[in-house]
Amino acid sequence: MNEIRLRIHGSPALPTLIYLPGLHGDWTLVSSFRHEITGKVRFVEITYPHTTTWTLDDYAREIESALAAEGVREGWIIGESFGSQPAWAMIAREQRGESRLNIHGLILAGGFVKHPWPLGAKFLRLVNQTMPRAGKRLFLKGYATYAKFRHRQAPDTLANVAEFVANRLHPDDSPAIYRRFTLIIESDVAPTARACKLPIFQLAGIADPIVPVPLIRRWLKRNCPGFRESVTLYAADHNVLGTAPQKSVEYVLKWMGTTAGRPA
Repeated sequence: MNEIRLRIHGSPALPTLIYLPGLHGDWTLVSSFRHEITGKVRFVEITYPHTTTWTLDDYAREIESALAAEGVREGWIIGESFGSQPAWAMIAREQRGESRLNIHGLILAGGFVKHPWPLGAKFLRLVNQTMPRAGKRLFLKGYATYAKFRHRQAPDTLANVAEFVANRLHPDDSPAIYRRFTLIIESDVAPTARACKLPIFQLAGIADPIVPVPLIRRWLKRNCPGFRESVTLYAADHNVLGTAPQKSVEYVLKWMGTTAGRPA
């Protein structure tokens, strides 16, 4: 797979919400969120290609091209974890007058600006690169078992765990994830956030060892003129959309109606 894939759910007459996934790069963990929000927005799901060469600007440009090909020319973005990085790159393109998408606002779902723990990202990148296939299979087997508890409130997401595991065992998956880790480590989207006046919201789970929510919130409050609100869901973890889909939808719909004068 060497191009962006997308699926669109809902009428073009509804407000558009564009989902950019995390490091895993596909739509397998957002199923329950999609189920809860169906009929309320036009929901666009994206899966990244197994690229090992793209920059964040490449991600942004190719996402815009894929959306334009399907007639999607405006909407909100919800960036999950790593997905916040191409989302900021899309905003940067709009700031430069290069974007093909009219962005109404950005919701960071376990997302961030410049990750404040680059050593942690480097460690996880190393683990991803060096773990033998047998070890990865064992880890994923354990994850699938844990997922029965983790996604107990999200049956649609739970039903897609097997597909998630199969995708992680694809031979091209680890190199692509390695590249996304590298983008997190090397890229700095802070200048874009400092210049951003679009509505920006932060949605996070309280059990998040990957992204330090208080540090991200503090930085946004001090540096991002578009920052509006941050909410921490106490029943959720880093994958906040998958572990607390109902509450996530509640806040997302609220925020999409709070656009500081821009149409929803």
